[in-house]
Amino acid sequence: MTRKLSAEFFGTFWLVFGGCGSAILAAAFPTLGIGFAGVALAFGLTVLTMAYAVGGISGGHFNPAVSLGLAVANRFAWKDLLPYWIAQVAGAVVASAAIYAIASGKPGFAPGSFATNGYGDLSPGGYSLIAALLVEVILTAGFLIVILGSTSKAAPAGFAPIAIGLALTLIHLVSIPVTNTSVNPARSTGVALFAQTAALGQLWLFWLAPLAGGTLGALIWRVLDR
Repeated sequence: MTRKLSAEFFGTFWLVFGGCGSAILAAAFPTLGIGFAGVALAFGLTVLTMAYAVGGISGGHFNPAVSLGLAVANRFAWKDLLPYWIAQVAGAVVASAAIYAIASGKPGFAPGSFATNGYGDLSPGGYSLIAALLVEVILTAGFLIVILGSTSKAAPAGFAPIAIGLALTLIHLVSIPVTNTSVNPARSTGVALFAQTAALGQLWLFWLAPLAGGTLGALIWRVLDR
């Protein structure tokens, strides 16, 4: 179990460090900024690379909503859910602290939103709470369907990390303007601790919606896979 939790810790660290790090350190760079499409790709690449690297050890969840969805789909033991969540959140917090330490090395640095998720005034496009709830539930559900389908016995072997990474890229391309894309409560928690906004006050939504979406996606898959 220690190996599995260590893999989840490092995989989630990599996801947050690579994905949120790209948003904080690279996306807004004056002349070579990668933009939100680049951030979307960065998130997808973090999952793709870590799924290949440590997925064989822990299953490569890196996300409390994914762990919950896999448990609902009878692909993961319920007794391991809380330890996985703790490892994932810890990895996200350590990654966020590392990003903060690096970003604060630039003169004039101010955390601001620090790649956090939000609705209303904290939404990049000013979207409402209901809009944020819907997009997070729908996209997390879709993410779980992709994960469960691409890792099923009927799917071609060895390609699941590619499908999952591309799905996460697509999810970010859709929802960055709405919520700055969560679909992952650990990712949302880590950066919210360092932001200079009301992100912590809105964090409840970015636990509730992804967990609901993960459960919904798993239930849909159970119907499709009968």
